[in-house]
Amino acid sequence: MQEAILIIGGASLDTIVQLDALPQPVPQTIWPRRSYRALGSTGAGKALNLVGLEQRVTLHTLLGRDEAGRTIRDALEATGLTLLVEETDAPTEQHVNLMDPHGHRISLFIQPPATPDRVDWAAVRAAMTRCPLVVVNILDYARPALELARNSGTPIWTDLHDYDGRNPHHQAFIDAADVIFLSSDNLPDYRAFMRAQMDQGKSMVVCTHGSQGATLLDRDGRWLEQPAFAVPQVVDTNGAGDAFFSGFLYGHLRGDSPARCLQLAAACGALTVQSTGLAGETLSPATLDAVIAGHR
Repeated sequence: MQEAILIIGGASLDTIVQLDALPQPVPQTIWPRRSYRALGSTGAGKALNLVGLEQRVTLHTLLGRDEAGRTIRDALEATGLTLLVEETDAPTEQHVNLMDPHGHRISLFIQPPATPDRVDWAAVRAAMTRCPLVVVNILDYARPALELARNSGTPIWTDLHDYDGRNPHHQAFIDAADVIFLSSDNLPDYRAFMRAQMDQGKSMVVCTHGSQGATLLDRDGRWLEQPAFAVPQVVDTNGAGDAFFSGFLYGHLRGDSPARCLQLAAACGALTVQSTGLAGETLSPATLDAVIAGHR
């Protein structure tokens, strides 16, 4: 039996507000097209997609002792994943995401991520002795997990999201990771960054470009391009990047080629943007294959 993938941070409870257009900075009253609550944050997004792809997952996250924390805990545990929770005195992380019809977002952190003075890492240490790799997300509290993984010899994958090439918050994660994912949203010269990371000894770097697809550079110097798969209707783009990451990781764990992993990633992202949740409602290994077959 395959050992569980270990994911460190995070999970939030989000309110999604769909608007005809993102608001201008003037006083106004806005009538949304729709609003709803959903699980959010990068750890939950990756975990839910991997579980949907029939992978075993252990997720470590922070949750407050509040209603939002209980809601997140119940929803995640219902999927069958192994949930390791560090309870905090601070409230559970919550966002309000304002979305336009094109998938653009303004995210308001109405309850920011907690930064506890102490985290009990014993369960994470135990999980690291068994997992094939660990995904360490870029939350402050997760920084000690980088050293734990290095000490255990466990490969580290990280997701820099919309890194701008300068933000010092990301540097420890960049330095520690074996595989890096990021978005080109704030990094126009993304190829230079990708080359620099490969020169530093990374195994692989993948950069996503939203509706424009993704670019991969491997240790053999090969550049691969993957277009995004068109969908009949974009419902909600929240979690699309985490879905892409998860689809790629799923293929990697099966031993698929990088080109095939990119196709699986694109298919996983396409399913997610057609749903209101962090993972596509029909997500499975078979539906990924069907999406890919439909775009040949």
